[in-house]
Amino acid sequence: MSSRVFQSVIVRMKEATDRIIGVVDEQSYVIACSELSLIGTHLEDLEPSVISNKDAIINTELRTYKLLGSQGTRFDYAVFVSGADEIARSMCILAAIAMGEARINYEEKHNKASFVKNIISDNILPGDVYIRAKELHFITDVPRALMLIRLIDNSDVAAVELIQDLFPDRQRDFVISMSESDIVVVKEISKEEEMEQVVQIAEDIEKAVREKLTVKTVIGIGSPAAHLRDLADRYKQAQVAIEVGKVFNNEKSILNYENLGIGRLIYQLPVTMCEMFLSEVFKKNPIEALDNDNIDTINKFFENNLNVSETSRKLYVHRNTLVYRLEKITKLTGLDLREFDHAIVFKVAMMVHKYLESQNPNKL
Repeated sequence: MSSRVFQSVIVRMKEATDRIIGVVDEQSYVIACSELSLIGTHLEDLEPSVISNKDAIINTELRTYKLLGSQGTRFDYAVFVSGADEIARSMCILAAIAMGEARINYEEKHNKASFVKNIISDNILPGDVYIRAKELHFITDVPRALMLIRLIDNSDVAAVELIQDLFPDRQRDFVISMSESDIVVVKEISKEEEMEQVVQIAEDIEKAVREKLTVKTVIGIGSPAAHLRDLADRYKQAQVAIEVGKVFNNEKSILNYENLGIGRLIYQLPVTMCEMFLSEVFKKNPIEALDNDNIDTINKFFENNLNVSETSRKLYVHRNTLVYRLEKITKLTGLDLREFDHAIVFKVAMMVHKYLESQNPNKL
């Protein structure tokens, strides 16, 4: 429990009275107080061993005490007010209520974040999710979006605090540090909220981290989670989105799992199956037989939807020159990119080859 939480309550109460208000721990050391010079001192008039009733008001010659939490005859914290009169008694009761509420809110927030992190990390049994959610007054079936922010090249501890400032509702939205480079945001969304709005939030995060910390990020977005128990799966989706994007869309900083297309399918294929597919497609010559000019021509041809005239214009070459290049590619590979079916097979084969390179760059 942070003494700063108690201190913040005391600061606000101090304006209403000239009495000294404070909190001591189980060893009677002052951890928060309106009189700052008392913080860290030991109060001799409170003897923990004589406390028998956790709900009792304890009066000494100097102060009035009220316990905040206890286990048997022991206590965690106690509020005190200077004086032993009725005013001190009333103020001590009110202060104990305020401190108790602040403590509950703090611990509930902290425990909620830990609970969410355990779900994401798969460190809690599915049956325990319901029990723990009920204990924490956590609504389980509210739609939530999960975003994984990965810091590229270097980590910055200030990134967590910066992102937290973008989500002021700490009871419904959670910013969780998973590692030095990974931060997860779990945001409650409405049923009407489109994924485009979630993508916009991710773009705002990326922009804030880039401009304020000069740190580059890539953000993976999982599908909306309809229930708390779905967060672990959505976290895996966000990880896959980043990994697939690293292979097929490394120029993008925002990657939505739902928009990965065929790249997601290829990423999930066994390496042996991918190698078998390439050997079947490129029977005449392996894909490595194509030089850089061939690859540039192919990529530009795909970018322009297999349109010869538009591609030749973009490449600044005569139409006949482009046709000659395409025929040369056909001779090397046995695939005519001007035929739609051949073009589809070739496009998939290029993506498979790129995936294999990412898996074992020294092999290809």
